[in-house]
Amino acid sequence: MAKGYLALVLHAHLPYVRHPESEHFLEERWMFEAMTETYIPLLQVYHGLLRDGVDFRVTMSLTPTLVSMLTDPLLQKRYLNHLNKLIELAEKEVIRTAGSPEFNRLAVGYRENFAGIRDFYRRYDGNLVTAFRELQELGKLELITSAATHAFLPLVMTEEAIRAQIRTAIDLHESHFGRPPRGIWLPECGFKPDLDRILQECGIEYFFTDSHGVKLADPAPVFGTLSPVLTPHGVAAFPRDEESSKQVWSSQEGYPGDYEYREYYRDIGYDLDFDIIQPYLHPDGIRINTGIKYYRITGKGDHKEPYDPHRAREKAAEHAGHFMFNRQKQVEHWAFRMGRKPIVVAPYDAELFGHWWYEGPVWIDMLLRKIHFDQDTVKTITPSEYLRLYSDYQVCRLPMSSWGRNGYADVWLRGENDWIYPALHAAERRMIELANRFQEPRPVQQRALNQAARELMLAQSSDWAFIMDNKTMVDYAVKRTKYHINRFMRLYGMLKKGAIDEPWLIQLEQLDRLFPDLDYRVYRSRHPVARFAATRSRPRVLMLTWEFPPMTVGGLARHVYDLSRYLVRHGWEVHVVTSEIGEYPHDEVVDGVHVHRVHVMKPDGGEFVHWAFQLNLMMIDACQMLIDSGLTFDLIHAHDWLVCYAAKTIKHMYHLPLVATIHATEHGRNEGIYTDLQQYISHLEWRLTYEAQRVIVCSTYMRREVETIFQLPADKLDVIPNGVDPELLQPKAAVDRRDKQRYAMDHERIVLFIGRLVREKGVHTLLEAAPAILAEFPDVKFVIAGKGPAAGELQQLAERMGVREKVLFTGFIPDDERNRLLQIAEVAVFPSRYEPFGIVALEAMAAGTAVVVSDVGGLGDVVQHGHNGLKMYPGDAHSLATQVKDLLRDPHWASGLAQTALAEIGRFDWNRIAEQTIGVYGKIANVQQSSRASFETAAAAD
Repeated sequence: MAKGYLALVLHAHLPYVRHPESEHFLEERWMFEAMTETYIPLLQVYHGLLRDGVDFRVTMSLTPTLVSMLTDPLLQKRYLNHLNKLIELAEKEVIRTAGSPEFNRLAVGYRENFAGIRDFYRRYDGNLVTAFRELQELGKLELITSAATHAFLPLVMTEEAIRAQIRTAIDLHESHFGRPPRGIWLPECGFKPDLDRILQECGIEYFFTDSHGVKLADPAPVFGTLSPVLTPHGVAAFPRDEESSKQVWSSQEGYPGDYEYREYYRDIGYDLDFDIIQPYLHPDGIRINTGIKYYRITGKGDHKEPYDPHRAREKAAEHAGHFMFNRQKQVEHWAFRMGRKPIVVAPYDAELFGHWWYEGPVWIDMLLRKIHFDQDTVKTITPSEYLRLYSDYQVCRLPMSSWGRNGYADVWLRGENDWIYPALHAAERRMIELANRFQEPRPVQQRALNQAARELMLAQSSDWAFIMDNKTMVDYAVKRTKYHINRFMRLYGMLKKGAIDEPWLIQLEQLDRLFPDLDYRVYRSRHPVARFAATRSRPRVLMLTWEFPPMTVGGLARHVYDLSRYLVRHGWEVHVVTSEIGEYPHDEVVDGVHVHRVHVMKPDGGEFVHWAFQLNLMMIDACQMLIDSGLTFDLIHAHDWLVCYAAKTIKHMYHLPLVATIHATEHGRNEGIYTDLQQYISHLEWRLTYEAQRVIVCSTYMRREVETIFQLPADKLDVIPNGVDPELLQPKAAVDRRDKQRYAMDHERIVLFIGRLVREKGVHTLLEAAPAILAEFPDVKFVIAGKGPAAGELQQLAERMGVREKVLFTGFIPDDERNRLLQIAEVAVFPSRYEPFGIVALEAMAAGTAVVVSDVGGLGDVVQHGHNGLKMYPGDAHSLATQVKDLLRDPHWASGLAQTALAEIGRFDWNRIAEQTIGVYGKIANVQQSSRASFETAAAAD
């Protein structure tokens, strides 16, 4: 059984060196050499290990610039041409060296190697990303990302630009590899305090740092560098192991310097007579490396002996065994002292293996085979696998660090390259200005904005500063920096003046076409103060809600979405603070509404109330940041108990009026209070109504309920119904037979329920009524759309009632699918036992579907029996069956009820509801109600 683990991490990166303007840029050869000598050989090693049943784990970071070039059709074509020329050169070398057996064997080997590489490349149609993704899906590779253009993040000035680099990288990674990356390789391992907050917001679980980045942490790590630590924002930092790094990296002691290995600097591109090699050199006659090298390192002097691949392979096996032996001893030593299994993190530049160290892929192959077959002390593992082993990692504050010379920013900030940062920082500020200013750009403006973002990112590449420091290809690095900054500044000037040179933009889009899906909005400030200040003539409301589309659990999300966007239409500036969901932006503008999504830290407990408490803490932080950034609000509007604590805190902290909407009560949902948890929630509901100056409810039924339960004075309450927008209930495309066939056979008639699968929604009553309905109408199919904790219980009930084959449980369905179902259903049934309003029933009526509802709560206000729908007695299966059968017997009458409901739906118009809500705001806040016309004037000026 393993006593510890080895995490082999390979960082694969190249700067964006695509040059469509010419086939003869030497820099493109950087990529071709890396593909021939590193990326494809590594893939061949992995395939060989799979073929031979070797279980292994390797972590690889494929940077966004590298992925973009590997998937670029132009570069794929050029690389194949490059390979063909290499094979042609190798074939000529086989002929030329025929009289020298040692060199001839090498030439034959190169020809076979290049041919094998070409075969592998063709196998994947030139797209190596597909090959890496296959290995990811097999669980052998953990693929992670890096910053978009490998910017050295400690020297990026603004949070917006850092977030743009990370967010863009994650989006591109997911689009190519089918899943978001769990980890990130921070360029040059560059970390600075608070960077982990942005990583955590973007869903990153871990990153790597040099050893001193963890050794100097506060408090000192108890396990040194043999365990990850957690940053204050909960992201894991894996430190580089010094001992294993030295054995590979060290110029004095490292394996690549062994005399048996191939000499990098002796290449036939420099050794052969010019006339012989000239067709394979740069057209200007510049000598270059071809990749064909005949000598081994031999010694420190100039004398070199011929290379012997067999002896080099034996040496690689010896070094692999030595490396494994040292890891075994290291693990055995520390496992006993740590009381847990240590992890040795060995990160390297991928290009070391094959390009600089020709035998590197062989060494990796030998190492992984020996670990699998020859011992059981050490196993390979990925960082995400290791993080799941333990739950109590130490929390530490990490200092700024990198793995560059002297451990900090020395390489990227010195006399040779420090001139670039004032220009980069100015461009950052201007890009943020553009992103905040252009809310709804014209198509050509949006293209210019996206291109400006590309140019800034390309200018930020750490490679240019590194090359300037390294004094190799300095002119190229300087030109690339200046070109991208100048292009950005020209685009900025055009956008400011409103006059874009479109032919030049098209040329630029072809030249620098990195990240085709890049959206300039990624640079928007989370709190763009300048823009807010320009619109302060509008009243402003801070709205708190735990759900907002696409986070949709019940009707609350739809209510807040519709209310907020209609308030905007009536001249209000609305800021919604809500919980995050998936990969949706933490800050965006949706239909004019400023949406701020907060990340909820993992709670101590597993219950929903613990999550809700953490949500409130994060909401308070977000609200404070908004207000402290310069925003002033006229009032707070809180929705339901889940945001009570945040609403109360912000109200008192900033002396703001508070309006609360109570959408339902815990007492009503459970027909009483029976548990401590229910009592806790009910108390929060009471507290929210107590703190609020005005309380809004959606029906007269709810008014009576909150008056009774919370002893609220009647003059503190306002009844404003929920609304519906018929336009949102229209399917995106015409409904046809295929839509119905997904749920029922052509001859069947659909009885539909949509809603959460919880006890109070009454789905069990519908299932109990099903046998009676089917006895008269065996062509009925019951479709139950939604999810919830009662799903399993309801499916069992359908089995017991003997109707399971006539009931389809769809689970959650998106809005467009809901709209299609409403169009094909004969009847929509909402048999709730408790329903404060019943917005789903209203949506069914707005879609033109005949409805049966329980005569309970708000549903009783909406439906008039026999006029615009039918009512049933709550919880009464016989009553429900009777109403459904009446509609099925007389489709013409059912259609008439539906048409009446549709004609009267205007009383639930959101314009009217927004006006009523503004009236409530006006009772407590010193604000002026703006007409739509005045809003449009302000918007036009903005």
